[in-house]
Amino acid sequence: MIKGSLPALVTPFANGQVDLETLKKLVDWHIDQGSHGLVPVGTTGESPTLTHSEHDQVVATVVDQVAGRVPVVAGAGSNNTVETVRLVEAAKAAGADAALVVTPYYNKPTQAGLIAHFEAAAACGLPIVIYNIPGRSVVDMTPDTMAQLAGHEMIIGVKDATGDLARVPKQRHRCGPDFVQVSGEDATALGFNAHGGVGCISVTANVAPKLCAAFQESTLAGDYAAALQQLDRLMPLHEAIFLEPGLCGAKYGMSLLGLCSDEVRLPLTPLTDDTKEAIRSAMVHAGLLT
Repeated sequence: MIKGSLPALVTPFANGQVDLETLKKLVDWHIDQGSHGLVPVGTTGESPTLTHSEHDQVVATVVDQVAGRVPVVAGAGSNNTVETVRLVEAAKAAGADAALVVTPYYNKPTQAGLIAHFEAAAACGLPIVIYNIPGRSVVDMTPDTMAQLAGHEMIIGVKDATGDLARVPKQRHRCGPDFVQVSGEDATALGFNAHGGVGCISVTANVAPKLCAAFQESTLAGDYAAALQQLDRLMPLHEAIFLEPGLCGAKYGMSLLGLCSDEVRLPLTPLTDDTKEAIRSAMVHAGLLT
């Protein structure tokens, strides 16, 4: 169900408010461009600065607009287990296909705490994708812990943003080949799939969905020569988008394509002129702008 290029959708704003009409247009555009699934209200969707009602509204809007054409994996993470359960239940009620649940950040639970947290989320009855990103959450789920959770019928995979490609075969060995592993890091997505992954929840795919989808299809077909050529086009864009917080870079690139504004919410701020120029140049290199 979950594989290929899955854009971590930005949440468009207009004058400080969530722009739902633009969001609907983005959903259709991504599907037309070949994206294999959509992931609303993750960190790239500015979930930390959305109200609870906005969060739920974005998920419901995306699910309704998708209308079953591709899977929707709704962001539903918090460092509060009670809040996580509420978000998963809301995603289930909206009709999402799965929920993306991050390892609890800041409060640094033990491995036993991680197991209890994810089992509580899974008890809601919606498939759960673990989001392991120790660089932001400051807690790392070990492959052995993941293997224990993989035994739960509702915990189906992981978005791995550790940057450690050796994790992929380790987790494959412990969790089994049917446990879905998707990358959370654009720049290493080729190696990730070569090691046993099946896709990427991508920030860059907000700007270059057609090229990112083609790249993923090449890797999944085992055509790494074609994938490497596609990565040569994408790599400067991967780098430029992340010179500052990635969602800011993605929104700016999308604004150059006339897709949405580059408006973000504090504490994030507009990009510097140097970063804007780097993104514009990378988009020209990728063939997205002339």
